[in-house]
Amino acid sequence: MNMKIYPLQFEPILKERIWGGEKLKAVLNKPISSSITGESWELSAVEGDISVVANGDLIGKSLLWLIDSAPNELLGSKVYERFGKQFPLLFKYLDAREDLSIQVHPNDELAKQRHNSFGKTEMWYVMQADPEASIIVGFKEPSNAKEYVENLNNNSLLSILEEIKVEAGDVFFLETGTVHAIGSGNLIAEIQQTSDVTYRLYDFDRVDAQGNSRELHVDLALEAINYSKIESNKKYERNLNESNVIVDCPYFTTNFIPLDGEVVVSKSGDTFTVYMCVEGEFEITFEKAIYKYLKGDTVLIPAAMNAYILNGNASILEIYIS
Repeated sequence: MNMKIYPLQFEPILKERIWGGEKLKAVLNKPISSSITGESWELSAVEGDISVVANGDLIGKSLLWLIDSAPNELLGSKVYERFGKQFPLLFKYLDAREDLSIQVHPNDELAKQRHNSFGKTEMWYVMQADPEASIIVGFKEPSNAKEYVENLNNNSLLSILEEIKVEAGDVFFLETGTVHAIGSGNLIAEIQQTSDVTYRLYDFDRVDAQGNSRELHVDLALEAINYSKIESNKKYERNLNESNVIVDCPYFTTNFIPLDGEVVVSKSGDTFTVYMCVEGEFEITFEKAIYKYLKGDTVLIPAAMNAYILNGNASILEIYIS
């Protein structure tokens, strides 16, 4: 193998959104040039938005080039066996200056059938929340397509949906089919399957600068929605210098590491690992080199990088595929 192995960072792919703001720059130091930047795609293999390496010997190389050059070494043996040369996850930071639309994502079967895509199971980690910030997840009580359509037509959809006040450190796991929306005032780290398939259900009657409403996908959504009452708020331990499990699902595992000092890491080579620094700063020591990270940084650890040291004072999300 000719590819040098080391911790990889990527150029952020910045997305203007009608609901976006300026926290990605003010809080996470992203190089935004717009006051309505809603998303920083940190690590993406979505067609048209392929991440490019920002550090080290491989600077300028695309994520797809890396995978094509050394799939086992980058992805890990189990991940490569399961997904081939597809990168199965997408990592983002989101700044909701205004409410996002109410939406739902289809499951794998429906997404494959309709869009030749993965479904979109995702999780949110709330990095910062303004006073009274909230999110919408699922229904207050079990519902059905008829009740949903009636409330949509009567402009009373919000009355049957569950709204939850949030604060920094809260985590929500959104299985496919969960009706959801990020409310204004939230800064969120998002981990999801590699998919950009979203059905927009309601957009608060907003229009863009040209006076146009955004497209809704009500008919597509009816078959995709899970009308049950769900529990999406995930409680988790915060034991210092340990990987505390938050989410463990077929698509990804996410742990919370409250780092205070040094942690020696050894891995099997089965899977890549991604670290998202959601507070503080830390460094990785690998083969006598030191790599430094700040709040808002995201780093991909190739599967072949199986022994290294974390050191610092930080809150870190650790993501891999079991």
